[in-house]
Amino acid sequence: MQAISPPSPNNLKTLVRTTTTTTPRPLLLRVSPPRLVVQCAYRADSSSVNFPNGVGTSRADWQSSCAILASKVVSQEQPTEKTGGADHVAAVNGHKTTIDLNLIPIQKVPDNNKPHQPPKPLTVTDLSPAPMHGSQLRVAYQGVPGAYSEAAAGKAYPNCEAIPCDQFEVAFQAVELWIADRAVLPIENSLGGSIHRNYDLLLRHRLHIVGEVQLPVHHCLLALPGVRKEYLTRVISHPQALAQCELTLTKLGLNVVREAVDDTAGAAEFVAANNLRDTAAIASARAANLYGLNILADGIQDDSSNVTRFVMLAREPIIPRTDRPFKTSIVFAHDKGTSVLFKVLSAFAFRNISLTKIESRPHRNRPIRLVDDANVGTAKHFEYMFYVDFEASMADVRAQNALAEVQEFTSFLRVLGSYPMDMTPWCPSGGD
Repeated sequence: MQAISPPSPNNLKTLVRTTTTTTPRPLLLRVSPPRLVVQCAYRADSSSVNFPNGVGTSRADWQSSCAILASKVVSQEQPTEKTGGADHVAAVNGHKTTIDLNLIPIQKVPDNNKPHQPPKPLTVTDLSPAPMHGSQLRVAYQGVPGAYSEAAAGKAYPNCEAIPCDQFEVAFQAVELWIADRAVLPIENSLGGSIHRNYDLLLRHRLHIVGEVQLPVHHCLLALPGVRKEYLTRVISHPQALAQCELTLTKLGLNVVREAVDDTAGAAEFVAANNLRDTAAIASARAANLYGLNILADGIQDDSSNVTRFVMLAREPIIPRTDRPFKTSIVFAHDKGTSVLFKVLSAFAFRNISLTKIESRPHRNRPIRLVDDANVGTAKHFEYMFYVDFEASMADVRAQNALAEVQEFTSFLRVLGSYPMDMTPWCPSGGD
């Protein structure tokens, strides 16, 4: 597949049809007849790069091509008709999605006899219109309130409205469907390595990386009030959290079963909601406060240098600059397998551009490559996609020329984003 240059602003046509509803809320219930239909005709190859004549374009040309695409939102009344319950098909960034959008906000009745309940995570069916112009920035994250992703969203966008989502996929769709303005999702951990699911989703969706944030992870052992460590028979948490605390749990003398769940804060919520007095959760101190749990042990991660890197995603890219350190993320593939990797990496090495990350993932649409040789017979090799991060802005001529050279060796090349590096001074985890 040949890379194609970014589309002009005229290539994006957006049409939103919705009836007048009350102010959008995170919690929604499906009823009829109000409907929201989002149709966004966006070229599927809009993020690919194509440098004319095999050389990099000027900074002005790149900035022009990366400028935020103009969009028009047209609101109009839609006649109330019976549709026979058929789902609507929304074309989002070139991808068709069949989703039922019969939703209205829930009007919750406060109960003074019950403690405050955090908002329920957004699901794929919880779709609402985008916030009105000038409203608070809405940031999607995976998990429930108290998750480390929520803390990362707050660090990336202070005073934002954090929207919990039950899956990574839902967070991507929340931004694509204009439910949220940004998504903040983990991409790698210093102990657990890469979050492969999100690497795959970056390729599947057409969002752009517009920033990064690094968050120290501080784990706590949480249980219901009055529960002592010797009463515990089970500890639940995210699989990576359990692995990151394995040695400490052993040193504490806990003879417990480790059980994996979807996320750390969700484990704390589960213990509290089910009144489990024989079960502890590994989560943050904020999760303990939210769900009324006690901290039995603080800072139980095996390594204090435990950091998770998150990326911020948006519908449109930002304009690269050279007045501060920038990082650029790309993904590429070649139909001749991994033999081209050395040539690609040389394009950066010869220009003194440092690579900070390289990740290979099997090609989902073409996982196996057959090699027919009359002397040795037929061999089977995996096809790979390569994700690379390098320390340079796409406004830098060196980066432009490097990608122009890379494009000569690859069958597919896409720029995932060129964005400011997180330059926060490093300090080991010491709490939330």
